[in-house]
Amino acid sequence: MGSLHFPTPLEMWVSEKYKRMKMLKPEDICEDKIAWIYNIFYFKKPIPSNSFENGKFKSITIDSRIVPTLQREQFYHEWCHLLRHAGNQNMMPAAFRELQEYDARNFTRYAAIPFHMLDKYDLRDPFIIEHWQEDFKVTEELCAERLEKMKSKFYFKMGG
Repeated sequence: MGSLHFPTPLEMWVSEKYKRMKMLKPEDICEDKIAWIYNIFYFKKPIPSNSFENGKFKSITIDSRIVPTLQREQFYHEWCHLLRHAGNQNMMPAAFRELQEYDARNFTRYAAIPFHMLDKYDLRDPFIIEHWQEDFKVTEELCAERLEKMKSKFYFKMGG
């Protein structure tokens, strides 16, 4: 990949979290291990996905009725809320809630396909999305979104 992509501060922050957990390759990523390291109780139940924090108690519950790739993506989304956000979304103004959701979506892309794991991939490979799906175990939609954001930022930086 080389210098084709210039990581954002959030992208680098997420990669640093993974490096500290010794998650250096896609196959190293494990939601159970992340939850354990961050002292998060992690459940899969047939209810809508959510996260909860009260004092030192933190939990993530993922909807067990959805496919594993979406479960993984929802884990990242809820993990972001625990790491980066405060307050009960049901009690906050809509604009603030929307800002947190926007941040969680960006975080999810970066946590699903971390910057420090991208060196072995060629962004021009016509099968890059399929490779990412297989290696990172996330949806085609998320892979396509991640690639598109990376390419558009690259072209913007290069004046293209």
